Amino acid sequence: MLVSGNEIFAAAKEGKYAVGAFNVNNMEILQAIVEAAEEEKSPVIIQASQGGIKYAGLEYISAMARLAASQVSVPVALNIDHGTDFDQIARCVRHGFTALMFDGSKLSFEENIAVTRRVVEMARPNDISVEAELGKIGGVEDDVVVHDREATFTDPDEAAEFAERSGCDVLAVAIGTAHGVYKGEPKLDFARLEEISKKCSVPLVLHGASGVPDDAIHRAIPFGICKVNIDTEVRQVFAEAVKRLVNEHPDEIDPRKILGPAKDNMRNTVREKMRLFGCAGRA
Repeated sequence: MLVSGNEIFAAAKEGKYAVGAFNVNNMEILQAIVEAAEEEKSPVIIQASQGGIKYAGLEYISAMARLAASQVSVPVALNIDHGTDFDQIARCVRHGFTALMFDGSKLSFEENIAVTRRVVEMARPNDISVEAELGKIGGVEDDVVVHDREATFTDPDEAAEFAERSGCDVLAVAIGTAHGVYKGEPKLDFARLEEISKKCSVPLVLHGASGVPDDAIHRAIPFGICKVNIDTEVRQVFAEAVKRLVNEHPDEIDPRKILGPAKDNMRNTVREKMRLFGCAGRA
């Protein structure tokens, strides 16, 4: 069932667990995510990035996601991931999205607050959650690129002020994660995260969690992390299954047989993440 992101975040904060947010680009990825959620009895956030929207089309993603949500008994939120354009975010509202993520991390502190407030003013009457970002998370997220030298960690005092003045419902923080494939093991700044959680009352979000060790995820969640973004790992297991099938059966032309094992791989990965985040069995 399709619900507001606010409903999912409130329950996660109270229950002291995190909910997985998984990016979709096509039908098989979407099916893998919602099937995993139903099997694990877990709330879930489906999200579309700039690249996903460009590839599949906003109308297609919205229609598929809303249909998928109607077919399962668990809470499902539909989120735009790293929305940078106010008009595009408004289009997502019109197409039934129940959660919005505005990425103003490249703006000045005051500009980020101002635009986030505009998004909040649009979303609140429709009971749509708003996620903002403070600090720059390194790596590549489709059309959003932040080089290592540009990545900056979130300041705890600024986080508290930002959340209060912007009115955002959840806040993505930069504590050492990055988008894409890690070159080494990421080192998270837990002291900074703890300080942010003490000063900032809204639920927090961990981006770039693909490849972060399980024990680091476990350690981060008690400090207010209520949403964990996963994209790269789902893509990786998708690609591995397709490559293996094509290598073993080079004459296969049936897309169902090529993509079926990939969907199974993704569903298993999503189920593992839901157990890790503590949201399995919470629906």
